[in-house]
Amino acid sequence: MVSKSPGSESVLWRPPVSTAEAPASKPIGARVLTGKGLQLRLLTCCVILLASIFVGTIFGSTPIHFRDLLDRNSTGHEVFFVLRLPRAIMAALAGGSLALAGVLFQALLRDSLATPYTLGVSSGASMGAVIAICLGWNTLAGFSAVPLLAFVGSGLVLLAISQVAARGGMSSQSLLLAGITMNSICGAIIIFLHSVSSFTQSLLITRWLMGDLDAPEYRTLIELTCVLIPACLVAWWFGRAWNLLAIGDDWARARGVSARKFLTLGYLIGSLVTAAVTAYTGPIGFVGLIVPHALRQKLGADHRVLIPCSFLLGGAFLVLSDLVSRIILIPTDVPVGVVTALIGGPVFIWMLYSRETRRHH
Repeated sequence: MVSKSPGSESVLWRPPVSTAEAPASKPIGARVLTGKGLQLRLLTCCVILLASIFVGTIFGSTPIHFRDLLDRNSTGHEVFFVLRLPRAIMAALAGGSLALAGVLFQALLRDSLATPYTLGVSSGASMGAVIAICLGWNTLAGFSAVPLLAFVGSGLVLLAISQVAARGGMSSQSLLLAGITMNSICGAIIIFLHSVSSFTQSLLITRWLMGDLDAPEYRTLIELTCVLIPACLVAWWFGRAWNLLAIGDDWARARGVSARKFLTLGYLIGSLVTAAVTAYTGPIGFVGLIVPHALRQKLGADHRVLIPCSFLLGGAFLVLSDLVSRIILIPTDVPVGVVTALIGGPVFIWMLYSRETRRHH
């Protein structure tokens, strides 16, 4: 029998055949793509991401002309290279990482509703950021205090969840229960701090909790790239293990994959990229939910394909969402987390409706 965890009977994602009938070489419910098929899809996703970055940097309240890119003294040159390009790159890294974390958590928990924020790491980051804002700290040990304490908060929650889950045998169920509990605890602390903060602090907290992007320094982008890209490559490398774990622990162990080892590895990778992104952007919802769902319906559930495509198209989705947030109420910037929710919510409902309609016909 295949072990099941809460959410394993989700209506959006269910293996189409039984594990007893499935060949060992082919992931359950997946179209296995190799060679030219895989390369074509990756190339298509890369083109979409690059096109979205180009569109996101060219359009905005200040028009950019090609001659501005060559003139260092022009306003357009400064807007492009100082404000828009680093912001677009940040959006691509953040969106791609959140989509990848969503893929991992949905596979590890066998729950199609799992998101990068299900297991409490984002709540820990939010709690750390709110503490920094309430204390009025701008810098700490030479670093910006809000992202630093956000990363520390996520690390503490990660450690707590890991310790609790380890006591329960490091199963997907123990991870899920520990994560939900830590989400509730951190949420209560955030509400309390928000209620006792000053008016100015309350505005800053509200803005941060909405999830937003800013134009970071290129040094920050390099640091994030050095953390996120290796983590994503490791996740891609072990795509076959996630395929097996998505079916069940017993199925994975029967094919030589240590369920506990890869469950821990996947949780650490997903939590690391979520913590790194949330520390700088705040919690941005729906990217890690709708992008994996949409791609799973189109490409199948083979994580060797799903992981890189989710990273690339998740980045494109957030870049375009950020563009909408900048131009919808010029000159005011709407928090990008609001835009992703307004876009992602209806899209997810439509996906659910379409899936259920097909199932009943």
